[in-house]
Amino acid sequence: MNGSICNNDTTASSGVYWCESETQFSNAANITIHNVPQPVFTVSPSWTSPVDSVTLTCTVEPPSAGWRFFWYKAVPDLSTYYYPYYTYDLLPGSTTGTEQGSYIIHGQTHTAGYVCRAGRGDPVFYTLYSDVKFVWSGGVNPAASLTVSPHRLQHFSTESLSLSCEGTSTEWRVMKADENGRVSSCSIWGEITGSTCNNDTWAISGVYWCESETQFSNTSTIDFKPEEL
Repeated sequence: MNGSICNNDTTASSGVYWCESETQFSNAANITIHNVPQPVFTVSPSWTSPVDSVTLTCTVEPPSAGWRFFWYKAVPDLSTYYYPYYTYDLLPGSTTGTEQGSYIIHGQTHTAGYVCRAGRGDPVFYTLYSDVKFVWSGGVNPAASLTVSPHRLQHFSTESLSLSCEGTSTEWRVMKADENGRVSSCSIWGEITGSTCNNDTWAISGVYWCESETQFSNTSTIDFKPEEL
């Protein structure tokens, strides 16, 4: 008897599956396809001082037993121009995952991004990676700094603004997280020249910072207001 095999390596749909030839039909199998879950990830607090501990929390929805949680630090990858891509380095003690859905970082001193995912079974079935969540610090970082010009607490949305990165790295990108947590780079909303971003378009309030493949700068919260008529 000759056999045929179908390998489904793409996104599949639930339904009834069977084989058929010009003369025969096989038995049918009712197959339910479940989407790969994406974990819900939070950091607390999101703004920190050097004495703070930061708690990372990861959950899988809907909740179920048997998950182990893996924790990562986000490392900026500057090889992509428009989309801010990150690679992930496992945090200490996370190689085989943790049974607890929380991970504490003691003495957070600088801006950093974190990610989680969960896995269970043998071989391990993993969830998707979570979105990157940032812990921001406004403190001075001697290795990397963001300078905003003109320097003041409030800006009008139509005025030009210059954001410059300085530090020991040779390549930088200027980043923004808006009020909804959406992260984007200067290449989307401004013009980048060397390590300086010039924002000459309608601006959006948010948290701004510089990052290289090894460093994060201090952050600056910039509040843009509509220009009064």
